[in-house]
Amino acid sequence: MNRPMRFEGPKKATNVSLNAELVEEARTLGINVSEACQTGLAAQVKNARWAKWQEENRAAIEASNEYVRKHGLPLARYRLF
Repeated sequence: MNRPMRFEGPKKATNVSLNAELVEEARTLGINVSEACQTGLAAQVKNARWAKWQEENRAAIEASNEYVRKHGLPLARYRLF
């Protein structure tokens, strides 16, 4: 679940406003600004998708948690620890 998201395929030129000093320092350090922006955006998309999934499945998650609180884990008797 902690794997980075992969966005393959063609790239689209986009205008992005970034702090000038930050961009200059990144370039001085040899950081690919486009790649860094894409990596950060991919992380934001992943977090937003996860939050959306959790919200959409909140009722099912709560029902499952309630079942476990009342009855314990379904296969607990087979656990070796």
